[in-house]
Amino acid sequence: MKRLPFFYGWLIVIVVFVTMAIGVNARTAFSLFFPPIIAEFGWDRGVTAGAFSFGFVVSGFMSPLIGRIMDRHGPRAVMGLGVLLMGSGLLLAPLTTQPWHLYLTIGVLVGAGSVCLGYSGQSLFLPNWFIRRRGLAIGIAFAGVGIGSVTLLPWVQHMIEQTNWRTACTTMGIIVFVVLAPINLLLHKRPEDIGLLPDGDAAPTATSAKPVSNIVDPVWANTEWTLGLAVRTARFWWICIGYFAGLYIWYAVQVHQTKFLLDIGFSSSVGVWALGVVSLLGIPGQIYLGHLSDRIGREAVWAISCAGFAICFAALIALKFVPSLWLVYLMVVTQGVLGYGLTSVMGPVVLEIFQGKHYGSIFGTIMLAALAGGAAGPWATGILYDISGNYTVAFAAGIAMSVLSAIAIWQASPGKVRAVAGKMAQG
Repeated sequence: MKRLPFFYGWLIVIVVFVTMAIGVNARTAFSLFFPPIIAEFGWDRGVTAGAFSFGFVVSGFMSPLIGRIMDRHGPRAVMGLGVLLMGSGLLLAPLTTQPWHLYLTIGVLVGAGSVCLGYSGQSLFLPNWFIRRRGLAIGIAFAGVGIGSVTLLPWVQHMIEQTNWRTACTTMGIIVFVVLAPINLLLHKRPEDIGLLPDGDAAPTATSAKPVSNIVDPVWANTEWTLGLAVRTARFWWICIGYFAGLYIWYAVQVHQTKFLLDIGFSSSVGVWALGVVSLLGIPGQIYLGHLSDRIGREAVWAISCAGFAICFAALIALKFVPSLWLVYLMVVTQGVLGYGLTSVMGPVVLEIFQGKHYGSIFGTIMLAALAGGAAGPWATGILYDISGNYTVAFAAGIAMSVLSAIAIWQASPGKVRAVAGKMAQG
């Protein structure tokens, strides 16, 4: 392969950035298709929204499978499958005449495609390309979701208003095939596959200084971790608990915050603005916290992000009693700038503990717990609201889950297996 004037890993970051911008937001766009679909067919909201929720279930089943595909065939196979599933789902959805058509297209095909193209799929190989700048690289790549949400989604909404939801959906399907299919051919699973080293380091020579190892626990790091061996460790289950609780709090607030703000008297424009600005603030938040995790460790940044969600929930509880715009600002800033940092360390936490040729299978299985948390968060929050008649208990549960998530990742302690660059420098 011809040498580039820069490290090939940064090209991988660009491809992931674009893939996330389109792939994740193509699924999110269902919330924009939702009102015109209900208006056209007159179906119950629960039945119609169920197609999106069903996609969550499908993506849960897909997660361990794509981990195995990644281990055996690499990222091109996983991303190619994702493009085929998501693109087909978006192109077939406009043919919908019955609810089950929506469940098959938006639910099964787009849902399954999104897990390949989204956080789960990219976290299976992107961390391999960097060691010293792993958090920063992932933070930049995953910021594509935020950029896509503030550019692609308004454009989709404009297209729905100018034409109809079918045209907008078809256009998204075409974009998935035309843009994502070719650029994902540039992917490779690890730098060694094309004769490079992580971070773009030069190959060691006889006279070069011996590279400093980041391994803290040689016995653990030198173990050939299979899924069977991993599930017999406490660390595996601590990560599962941490990720379950992490996605629980993420989706609990994301799904319910707009309705809560409307309930306590804020206008719909404040509700929409709050949701949009959270995604926007998540962009610098992910990048900076990813970079910070390379300096102070993954556990510390995970705890900072959980603290962000805890403050966010506390602000929501306070808003019921003091409906102030400043509390809305606090809720939005802590959720976006701090909370969204979770994604930048999700891959590194698992990789630094269970690095090896079975990492994909292990990470894919752990993501089952994470996706279960993502599904449980909105559901449990709704149930607690129905029981108590308000959101106070539900948001207090969110604070408790934030604390549990932070404690669990500290217990897993990836820094006790492999040190981040900042800790190696100190050592």
